[in-house]
This record gives sequence, structure tokens and C-alpha cells, in this order.
Amino acid sequence: MGTATTAAHATDLRQLAEEAVARALRLGATDAEAVAVESEDFRVNVRLGQVEQLIESGSRGLGLRVFFAASARGSSGSAGGSSGEAGQRTASTSTSDLSPSGVTRIIESAVELAKVTGADPFAGLPDRAAFGSNDVDALALYFNDVDAIPPAERIEIARRCETAALNHDTRIQNSSGADFDASSLHRIMVNSRGFSGEYRSSYCGFSVTPIAQDASGAMQRDFWYSSARTAKLLESPEAVGRKAADRALRRLGARRVATQHCPVVFAPEIARGLLGNLLSAADGDSIYRNASMFSGKLGEQVAGENITMIDDGTMVFDHVLPDDSTLRVGGFGTSPFDGDGLPTRRTVVIERGILKELMLNTYTARKLAMQSTGKASRGLAGAPGIGGGNYFLEPGTETPSQIIAGVPSGLYVLQTMGHGVNLVTGDYSVGASGLWIEGGELAYPVEQITIAGNLKDIFRNVSAIGNDLEFRGSGAVPTVRVEGMTVAGS
Repeated sequence: MGTATTAAHATDLRQLAEEAVARALRLGATDAEAVAVESEDFRVNVRLGQVEQLIESGSRGLGLRVFFAASARGSSGSAGGSSGEAGQRTASTSTSDLSPSGVTRIIESAVELAKVTGADPFAGLPDRAAFGSNDVDALALYFNDVDAIPPAERIEIARRCETAALNHDTRIQNSSGADFDASSLHRIMVNSRGFSGEYRSSYCGFSVTPIAQDASGAMQRDFWYSSARTAKLLESPEAVGRKAADRALRRLGARRVATQHCPVVFAPEIARGLLGNLLSAADGDSIYRNASMFSGKLGEQVAGENITMIDDGTMVFDHVLPDDSTLRVGGFGTSPFDGDGLPTRRTVVIERGILKELMLNTYTARKLAMQSTGKASRGLAGAPGIGGGNYFLEPGTETPSQIIAGVPSGLYVLQTMGHGVNLVTGDYSVGASGLWIEGGELAYPVEQITIAGNLKDIFRNVSAIGNDLEFRGSGAVPTVRVEGMTVAGS
């Protein structure tokens, strides 16, 4: 898409959003908020050198949220700022039909729906003074070199990655395929309280999943990937392919182990999900509904003193390029404003094991008589939910090898299966596979086992945290060792 065309589309989207808000107000709405989004997506899947699927798509959409002061409480000018003020009736609509009739339809529908919904004392836009935005340019979210990669080159990158995996070892003769993805997003948000913000973001990445087979015919698979906001930071397809192959090969010959209690070491990609439960348990909506193990625990110890968990929607990283120049790139979870239009921010949720702050949007903050922590997540339709930015566990000082060397007998987890996590009780039980540790060394692969415990205990029994913190997505957690978990096997 050319620059002139892009600018024209951006103007069109902004005008549509502003017009939707203005028209909703003319129809009697107390407040209104509009979100306009334009995206372009590309995906190709290659298997055994052949293109199996190729998708190119583009979409544009508009979402509208309107508020009406509850007539039973009077004052149509109230914004529903607290439970002591007039409640708000609210409704939201969205469409990909941006024709005049399509836009008119969602505006009128939202207004009519809001008039018949029940009043909510906590509903409403944030206070006018709370709005703002971080410097979009400084956050470095968009790079036009992603769009500049020709489709043929994107296909070739996937093909090179798979070829490298297949050529790495004679025990790899098959593959579940390799893929290349690229996308760009343009997001605009305006509301009746003077907020107006927009940003563009880019993404590209590729992955491969080779299948290894031993002499007995037993097969194992694994994957690896590279992703970035700019093509300049993508890793070598050959290096990614070889690493994926090694990861599959180390699973060959897997066996079961006897049921026992032992230390469990979580690889970073698995630790990310385990420790991410800390933020899920700090979700303000779950806290308000008393549906979290952290309910009533604000200010109390909920994890070991070595646990500090941070969510930061403003992170920007400096990358040193091969020519020794430095490139600043925003994190995958970075954005200038949240789904309420409030500036994103850094939030220390857990500090030295103490629950310091909650994950709050405007609505849940009002329910809890607190202030938003800038964690609103908003699509086109519906009210904002709660979502984070870039989350991470502060790293320790030990290398992964040192952590493993300190385990006399235990499990190194490479993969978990299932969703056996109960954030109300803390019960944790998932299928797993990985490598068995004997005498401080990785001994042999294991599979068909279950690891179990309670998150309340797990978070207090983290005995080692690695120094290998690396952001390969919006969340990052280094290698983590947990004492006394149950490994259920044969």
C-alpha cells in the first residue's frame, strides 16, 4: 500500500471514528467512544519444500461504545465517575461495513441498545484529566521494512528454515511444516472526553516444526521460531531450523519415570506460562468477584522473596546490529495507550513476594474503589477487558546450567499439555515432557508424566531463578527451579 493511500485511509478512519462519536452525542448519548482498526496480514505454510497454504488478507473495522445517564437518577450530564453518581446505561456495536449506511446502522443500534440496558453505577469513561498517551514515535512500534519483504522472499525464508532442519540429521526426514507471518496494524481511538490517539505497529516471524524418528520408528517433534517488529532483527532461518531439529532430536528415546516428589526446573518458554499465573491471579475483575487465590491479599506475601513480577506497557529495547549501530524497538506488548485511552505504564505487581498492585482497567478499579493501572484491553466490540503489556520476572544470577547442576534428581520441563490450572484454589496439574536430571546433568528424555502442586506453594518454593531473561514475545521469564513438586509417572 502506497504512502498516499495509507495516509488517506488513516484520515478516513479517523473521520469515521470522530463522526461516530459526534453523531452518538447528537442522539442523546452522555458519552461515546470509537475505535477504528485497519490491518494487513500475510501467512504462508511450507511443508517439505512445497507451499501448502498462503493467505493474504486486509480488514478495516469500526467499534462504538455509548453511554446514557440512567434517567431514573436524573442528570444526563453525569459521567458515572463513581458508585455515588448516576449510573450509566451502556452498549457497544461494531462493523466491517464502513459504508455510510453501515456506519449509521451501528450508531443507531448502539444508541437503541443502550436505552434498554440496565444502569451500571461503575460504567463510564475515565475522568477527563486521566487521559493521555505516551510518545508514539519513541515507542518504535512500526517498521516499514516488514511490508517491503516480497512474498517470494517470505516463502523462501520458510523454505530455508525447513530445509536446514531436514538437513541437520538423518533422523529427521519429515516435518509438520514451516511458516512465515507478517502483519501491520493501524489503531485509532477517540472519545467524547477529548481523547484522541493512534498508532501503527508491525510484526514478522517464522517457525518450523521438524519430526525426528529413531531406529525403532518412534517419533518426536519440536519447534523453534524467530519473531520481531522489524525484519532487521529476524534470526537466520538456518540457525532457527537447526535449533528446532536439535530440540526434536533430544526427545527421542523418551521414557516414563516413577511417581515421586522432586525439584522441577522449568525452561524459559514454560516458566513464562507458569509465572504468568501471578498476573492472572492479580486480575482486578477476579479479585472483585472473589474468584482468585489473591482475593484480599493486597499488601500481603503471596510468593517467595525472590519473586518480583512486573508488567510494563512502555518497554523499548536497544538492539545492537551487525554493523554496531543501535536500533530501538518497542516490545511486543508495548503501546501508547490502553483500551480505555489511558497511558500505559510500568506496574510492579509482585515485589519481593508481596502483592503490591493489581491489574486494573477503569471499570474494575471503580468496583474496587481504586485507580486504573492502565491494563484495559479493548477490541472493536464489547467493553474493555484486562490485559497486560510486557510482563517479566526479574532475573537471578545463575545460569541455566548452574541451576540444573544443583539438582541431584529431578525434571527439566520442556513442554506442558492441558490447562489444569485453578486460579481460585491454586491447584496446578498439567501433562508434561522433558529431560530427566541425574547428578546435576541432563540424563535422558521423559514423557507421559504429570506435574502437580499448588500455585500458592509453587510461588513460595522457587529456589533458583536464572539469568537468561529474553523477550521472545510480550512475556519473559528466565529458567526457574521449584522444589517439592509431584511428578506422576509409572
